[in-house]
Order: sequence, then C-alpha cells, then structure tokens
Amino acid sequence: MKNIELLAPAGDLEKLKMAILYGADAVYLGGEAFGLRKASKNFTVEQIKEGVEFAHARDKKVYITLNIVPHDEDLEGLEDYLLDLQNINVDAVIVSDPGMFTVIKKTIPEMEIHISTQASVTNFETIMFWYNLGVKRIVLARELSLKEISAITNRLPEDMVIEAFVHGAMCMSYSGRCLISNYMVGRDANRGDCAQPCRFKYYVVEETRPGEYFPIEEHDEGTFLFNSKDLSMIEHLPEVIESGVTSLKIEGRVKSSYYVATVVRAYRIALDNYLKDQKNYKYKSEWMDEIRKVSHRDFTTGFFFGNPREKGQIYETSSYLRGYDFVGMVLDYDKNTQIARVEQRNRMFLGDRIEFFGPSKDFFIQSIEEMWDDKDNEIDVAPHAKQIIKIKTDKEVSKFDLIRKERED
Repeated sequence: MKNIELLAPAGDLEKLKMAILYGADAVYLGGEAFGLRKASKNFTVEQIKEGVEFAHARDKKVYITLNIVPHDEDLEGLEDYLLDLQNINVDAVIVSDPGMFTVIKKTIPEMEIHISTQASVTNFETIMFWYNLGVKRIVLARELSLKEISAITNRLPEDMVIEAFVHGAMCMSYSGRCLISNYMVGRDANRGDCAQPCRFKYYVVEETRPGEYFPIEEHDEGTFLFNSKDLSMIEHLPEVIESGVTSLKIEGRVKSSYYVATVVRAYRIALDNYLKDQKNYKYKSEWMDEIRKVSHRDFTTGFFFGNPREKGQIYETSSYLRGYDFVGMVLDYDKNTQIARVEQRNRMFLGDRIEFFGPSKDFFIQSIEEMWDDKDNEIDVAPHAKQIIKIKTDKEVSKFDLIRKERED
C-alpha cells in the first residue's frame, strides 16, 4: 500500500499548528492573493515562512493554494510571489487554471504542482493530460463515486497521487465552480470571495405575477433549496483507501482552530487504527461522536456511493448544529501544583463541567473547582476574550490541549 496522507486546512498560523500537532501529515493554506478563501485570515509571506519551518521541523508538508480562476489583473505580482514561495521551500502549489500552471512552470519549473478540485477532473484521460505535463497529484472532483475512482486508479501510473475530500462543507456547484455568488451579490466565488448564496432562503415568482412571492414550504421558515449536508467519510475510510485515494483531504480553512484540531484528531485515530491492522479494523462510533462536538451540519457521504439526491440536502434550516463550545487552550502546565495556564476562548464559570483533550490522549471531564486570573486573584468567571487564567486540573494536561464545554441550550 502507498503511504496514506491526512491533509488538513490551515486558515491562519494557529490553525496550521493545531492541524499538525493534532495529526495532519500535511496542510494546505492560502496567501494574501491567488487562493479561493478570502474569508479566512490567510498568510503573509512571513507567516508562510514560519508555518513551513514549523511543519518541516516535524517532518510535515505545506501546500499553497493558487487555485483561483484568474482574470488578467489577478495575475499581477504572481512571478514575485512564486519566487518567494520557492525561497521559503514550500512543498507544492495547488492550481486549477492552465494559465496559472503555465506561469508557474516558467517561473519556478521545479515546483511540485497539484491540480485542484476546481479543475473538475472526473476521468482517466484528463488525469493523463496533466500527468504528461509533469503533474503527479490530482485532487478529484467531488462528484465521483468510489466505483468510478477505482476504475480510474487501476489504470494510473504508480507515481500519480490521487487526493479526494473526505470531510467538510459541500458546494452546490460543480466541484465548487460557482456563478451564483457573482450574479447575485457581485462576489466572485471563483476568485475567492463566495457569499454562499446557495444557503439563502428562496421563493418562487411566476412570470405573469411579478412581485408576488410564493413560498416553497416544508415548514414555517421555508425551504433551503441548495443547502447541502456536510461530507463525512470517517465511517468508510477503508473503502476510500481501497479505491486508490492516497491523500484524504479535510475541508475548512474558514473554520476554527478547535474545529481543525477535533476533526483532524478523529480522522488520525481512525486512520492509524486502520493502518495498524487492516484485517481486523473496526469503525468506532466514538470517532463520529467527537466530530459531532464541533459546529457542523448533518452529514452525507456525498457522491462516493452514488448520487445522494434529496438525502444530500437539508430542507429545514441553514443553521449549524452546535452542541459544544470551545472555551480555552492550555498554554502551559505545572505538574507540582496541577495548575494549567489557559487562554480563554469563551466564557467559563466556577463550577462549569469542562472537557480537556489533546492530540494523543483521551478526553477527560472535570468541574472547575478553582480558577484565578493572571495576577493570581481568585475569580468566579472568565468573561474576556483571550483572557489568561489558571485552572486546577484533575489530570495532567499539556501545552496546546484544548478545553470544550457542552452547551446548555
């Protein structure tokens, strides 16, 4: 079996570190231009350098998104940026546009190039087209079934890597190639500025009755016509790997550090269990239980087992399901006093039941019996964003362990 890579999103430097510490083999991220996620904080060149150094020190990889569908003005400054990326020693760039591909080949010809899902690659001949141009990794379109993927990978050269999304939000448009956002609100999704109009509420207008809006009702709030469930294949990792996919990609560059750490950790545990003993591997429901502790929609297996049709959509609401809050991150821990210094991320109160979890340990639950501010004054509540507090813990914790709290509503 080829090496299986767990590939995670990194919307900023903290998320990059969380992804790697919690089990990712590689991360993908965008700079301040040329990528498809303007909504995430993204990285300056100096931050990319810091992220690459952090990753490489741990034998992990960093891929940079250059996957917009560019207009001429979008290519301004590209050559200088590419030279910066080469000097930083990034591991690969992710591209969808042939023009962008051409500029990269001319400017930094030795750089590894991955073809983005935005390129809508759905067949063997297209993969071979890119392979003959020197590409050794394709991110498949999300519309392929496992049966189709197997039929493709069985014919591919040994050195072609196939990457596929296994978790995260799904776009209603073909492989994310969206026009609705541009037409409706003037924000070009293919240049990184999607307004997610697929999740707006819609009504029908009959052409001879302008101004009369007819609700498409399933309940009092209307119906969300284009509102896909989130993809999750954690229950089916063996089938995905056996189809020939060797890079398992998680979506979510605009999601929180808590989301990235939680989801990556669950997939890391599941994947390690599979790789350790494939013959006796068994899926464990607690891995999905962990994933459900982050903000999410209902889950679907996407197109992997055929067109999901109505089963892939949510018709009742566009809201996320959110059963837990991310409330803090451990900065350091004193074994002698059993006191953790914590950076607060949501309000915590004396008496709250909280869960600590980390990259290589099970979570544990305890109540907050004692809490102090950064000047060692006893406090009953930590209400301020990123407030530094101290908590006595029932068990040993480590730097970068996270704290969550079940929501009461």
